[in-house]
Amino acid sequence: MFLALKEMRHSKTRFVMIGTILVLVSWLVFILSGLGNGLATLAASTFQNMAADYVVFEKGSKASMSKSLLSGGLTAELLEIPNVEAASPMGIIMGSAAKGGSEENKLDIALVGIEPGSFLEPAVTEGTGLDAGRPSHVIVNESMKDEGFKIGDTFVLDGTTEILTIAGFVRDQTYNHVAYVFIPIETWRKLAFAAPGSDKGVKDPVNAIMLQGKDIDPNVVSERLPGTETVTRAQAVQGIAGYKEETGTIFMMLGFLFVISAFIVGVFFYVLTMQKSNQFGIMKAIGAKNGFLSRAVISQVFVLSLASIAIGILLTYGTAVVLPKGMPFRLETGWVIAYSLVLLAIALASSLVSVRTVVKIDPLKALGRVES
Repeated sequence: MFLALKEMRHSKTRFVMIGTILVLVSWLVFILSGLGNGLATLAASTFQNMAADYVVFEKGSKASMSKSLLSGGLTAELLEIPNVEAASPMGIIMGSAAKGGSEENKLDIALVGIEPGSFLEPAVTEGTGLDAGRPSHVIVNESMKDEGFKIGDTFVLDGTTEILTIAGFVRDQTYNHVAYVFIPIETWRKLAFAAPGSDKGVKDPVNAIMLQGKDIDPNVVSERLPGTETVTRAQAVQGIAGYKEETGTIFMMLGFLFVISAFIVGVFFYVLTMQKSNQFGIMKAIGAKNGFLSRAVISQVFVLSLASIAIGILLTYGTAVVLPKGMPFRLETGWVIAYSLVLLAIALASSLVSVRTVVKIDPLKALGRVES
């Protein structure tokens, strides 16, 4: 470590330039991570945050809410299945809200039908929750405040005459990048299946039924209730339209960045090692062991990479502060730590190319005593 730090102090410009490249790469990795988390949150925050363990869909729906149609009466039957602690129906339709009935400045929303007071109802941050006795009162995501909505405001669901009143606000409840509007399930049915025959003759139609219970066997549910398929909450998230494609794109970009960072670190330190082959040869000639020299190279990579990653993290958090409020950016501490460790591991692994070069240096050739 002493040799590594001494050389870095002596050749500041060279190592600052390399460090700057590593800072930019790590900064970009963390920025992409934040954008990826932000997009994933906008697409599926409600499913990610809901207090459910499994979701029952119509068989063949591929865990998609829009393709599934079940009878709400199945809820009682599900409660009789072993390990099912609670069950609650849920339905989703997309729409747009016209504030005060105005045709201008319509806001896209996801109208979610749930049973008031069930485990699917999120805690309100302001106002009151759902009440079966007030079927037209809803709770909405806080993002609607940015559009000028407040408690007590009314809006009309586009294409209907239904007037809904905001009773409360909730946090981090979005679906397919639009705000969630929670409404009593009975009111939701009237809106979702207003057209004659749209419920296909299903009694008390819903899109899915959410289950609580850690050890529920999906196969048992399918046997008891033919025509259904049961998936975990994580699998239900993957079934949201566009979710896999969005997150897959971000992860692919991160993968390329990791490969690029490995190449950059490997090439830079390989070139530095080749430039110092004579010095390494002299040190070997006076008794320096391969292990000592290898540790010096790895120490340089470790110190430079660690410092660069730390600076990249600080720059990322600084960037998060100045980003526009509407930009989907969300940093998760766990992911920041994980990506930091991955970047550090890649840098150390890349340094092995330089270590191999150091080990192969012949001190006699380096000193010029033997013809090449």
